[in-house]
Amino acid sequence: MATVEVKDSTGKKVGKAELADGVFAIEPNPFAVHQVVRSQMAARRQGTHSTKGRSDVSGGGAKPWRQKGTGRARQGSTRAGQWKGGGAIFGPTPRSYAFKVPNKVVKLAMRSALSAKHSEGQLYVIDSFGLDEPSTKKAAAVLSALGIDRRVTVVVDNEDQNAYLSLRNVDKVRVITASEANTYDLVDNVSVLFTRPALEWLEGVLS
Repeated sequence: MATVEVKDSTGKKVGKAELADGVFAIEPNPFAVHQVVRSQMAARRQGTHSTKGRSDVSGGGAKPWRQKGTGRARQGSTRAGQWKGGGAIFGPTPRSYAFKVPNKVVKLAMRSALSAKHSEGQLYVIDSFGLDEPSTKKAAAVLSALGIDRRVTVVVDNEDQNAYLSLRNVDKVRVITASEANTYDLVDNVSVLFTRPALEWLEGVLS
């Protein structure tokens, strides 16, 4: 069974945590990760782009000239796309870019991301931040004691509001609760830091 060191808020090792092989020691599936991340990014698109077609622009009621006999190409409206002031041809309209990914693939992608982080030595676990009240300065000091100075995703327990509020303003840190954990946030970083309760909660969901 895979294991990971557990440290306290001062960076001192206080034990080891056993990790489920089915979550943290599988062969990563890059296709599943790519598919889920693409789905998440697509769902974030607003899709509010809009253009006016020939039926939306003003004017163009009368036929410019008669159908035959002028020697010119036939025209039905001055608001057709080839005319100045005409409507856009096949222009973008408001739409949703979201698409669904099977739940099994979503979980496989998260397990793949966690397994990759663990195999690369970029998975960290802390017993607790030990914050009695929100303090960005103290939270930053904890990360420094752990030797984490690059982009990191911190996953805290769902009820740990002090840690969440403290970490959200720290530079190069993205903080989420265990229930908010997703593939994109697990891979868009250099390392991942879990509090022990958050690790156990997420492991139970993905097992």
